[in-house]
Amino acid sequence: MVHIERVDLNLLAPLAALLEERHVSRAAEVAGMSQPAMSRALGRLRDTLGDELLVRTPRGYRLTPRAERVQRQLRAVLPRLESLFAPEGFDPAEAAEVFRVAGTDFTQVFAPAVFRRVFRESPRSTLHFRTWHDTIYEDLDRGVVDLVFFARSAPATALRTEHLLDDRFVCVLCADHPLAEQPEIALREYLDATHVIVGTIGERQTAIEQRLEDLGERRRAGLTVPYHSLALRSVPGTRLILTLPARLLAEQHPDPGIRILPAPQEIRALDYQMAWHPRLDGDPGQRWLRDAIRAVTAELPEPEL
Repeated sequence: MVHIERVDLNLLAPLAALLEERHVSRAAEVAGMSQPAMSRALGRLRDTLGDELLVRTPRGYRLTPRAERVQRQLRAVLPRLESLFAPEGFDPAEAAEVFRVAGTDFTQVFAPAVFRRVFRESPRSTLHFRTWHDTIYEDLDRGVVDLVFFARSAPATALRTEHLLDDRFVCVLCADHPLAEQPEIALREYLDATHVIVGTIGERQTAIEQRLEDLGERRRAGLTVPYHSLALRSVPGTRLILTLPARLLAEQHPDPGIRILPAPQEIRALDYQMAWHPRLDGDPGQRWLRDAIRAVTAELPEPEL
């Protein structure tokens, strides 16, 4: 880098034109410069390279041996430089990207459709889906994952976040539960009951726990499991109440032994988002993936439950 640091790279285009045209006026026209500006560029190039480059002869200007060597090198280098600084494109059909995403099992309401879209449009690409854990945002910051799906307050870091969808909560009860025949569950009845907790982060179902904490309340956990699907299978034959997003319940096969009621109105709808690091803002492959996710989630029907 010792030599290139003292070179004005703006001289590359005039140099290429002068060596190709071997004439100051024609080179100026090709490079879109005035003739005096091209003459000054030639003088600077001669000083920089320590060579005359163009020598006048009875038959016009001729290249010096150094200029001929430089011209051969430029013909190889300039196309690479043009490619280096040109806007980067992304052709999903030809790309072989590796996409690394993470989230809880709530993503089953849209992730399979995203996977199908990715493999249909970019069959050579690869997807790695990682489970949620407490340090997932640190992984995002370190570049271990590219994209995270979450349903909690945005992390206190400089990440990009974007809303994907809303979902209301419903309560799942055994058909012979004392509250099963009511049209709805009041908050006090809800808090007095025993619950299945889906521990999305630690042993907390954060979207619900945070709202109850805002109200100064807590619910009583009878069972804590890591997955929504396991929680749903744990309700029949018990006095437990499971609270989960309606879209997620719509993905499961209904059990005739359960009842579904609206969650207490104090429990707000789920705000599901995606987050990525700002360094991926301009990456064409990552932009394409985020667009695919937006398209899939925008087409999701409202749950009928």
